[in-house]
Amino acid sequence: MKETPFTRYHRERGARMAPFAGYDMPIEFTGINDEHLAVREKAGLFDVSHMGEIWVKGPNALPFLQHVTTNDVGALYDGKIQYSCFPNGEGGIVDDLLVYRIDAETYLLVVNAANIEKDWEFLCRYASGYGLTSGRELYNASDEIAQLALQGPRAMEILQQMCEEPVTDMEYYTFRKLTVAGIPQAIVSATGYTGAGGCEIYVANEDAPRLWEAVRKAGEPYGMQPVGLGARDTLRLEMGFCLYGNDIDDTTSPIEAGLGWITKFVEGKDFIDRERLARQKAEGVSRKLVGFELEERGIPRHGYEIADAEGNAIGRVTSGTMSPCLKKGIGMGYVAASHAKAGTEIGVVIRGKNVKARVVKMPFYKG
Repeated sequence: MKETPFTRYHRERGARMAPFAGYDMPIEFTGINDEHLAVREKAGLFDVSHMGEIWVKGPNALPFLQHVTTNDVGALYDGKIQYSCFPNGEGGIVDDLLVYRIDAETYLLVVNAANIEKDWEFLCRYASGYGLTSGRELYNASDEIAQLALQGPRAMEILQQMCEEPVTDMEYYTFRKLTVAGIPQAIVSATGYTGAGGCEIYVANEDAPRLWEAVRKAGEPYGMQPVGLGARDTLRLEMGFCLYGNDIDDTTSPIEAGLGWITKFVEGKDFIDRERLARQKAEGVSRKLVGFELEERGIPRHGYEIADAEGNAIGRVTSGTMSPCLKKGIGMGYVAASHAKAGTEIGVVIRGKNVKARVVKMPFYKG
């Protein structure tokens, strides 16, 4: 099993560790609820070095990315980031990802940890058609890069303690190359998976110990806590962010998943599955991913059946939890399109009982 450059620090802090995507990762330190609230109220530090990073370079980088992703990469400018997905050729999603534009011929793709090899094979399948060579214009740097996510309302103040340049004014979904804690050319992006604000910091593996110690020291006066994957999941669910493998996968289309906003049918963008997805957008789909809140006691879990008010099966829960902030059961799931409108009464079958719930607009947590 792999370890990240920060694994020893997690063990020193007494984290509960478990396998995830081939890595030994921290699940929790002081408890999921405690860590969750620390991120919402102050700041939390996540080790996300297990994520994948793939470089795409050269004069054909843009047309290549326009073909293999659904969003309009042509709309990016230097320093801008875009959320997107890889369409699988059958109407489903290979993975969701972030696209960073370094310059007109250099892009960084950040992909999910569990899908690194799958994504790499997908990209290599189409690379030669655009003159991209594996290991050169297309390069998998996942094992060379360490990444920390510093999240929460005080996160950028903490980052500022480690940077000479002003960073607290960074716009959402932009990035800069900065010297952080004396480490030159670190990539700092105003992104995250929590909805609490903050950034993600990328450095070379050899610089990871220096970064960890600097962030730990800078964060102490602000009440920053280390946070595990448990709270990362509850935080993203409160915001209605999709988790690959649960809410989206090779069997779900971006249109069904409510990701039409990252599926751009702009002129000249001949992306995989364009015709199929355009047809879905025009004609509608039979099921949709919705958010729901329980109106009775209970915790919805992945795989639970979703029923209508009369108890007829209409879908399945894809993600669910007890919201640490809202103190109620929340979840997402695919339901028949006829039951997808906000306000619709549905039920979640928990231990044989159809527990009353209602479809709501996401995010669940409004801040």
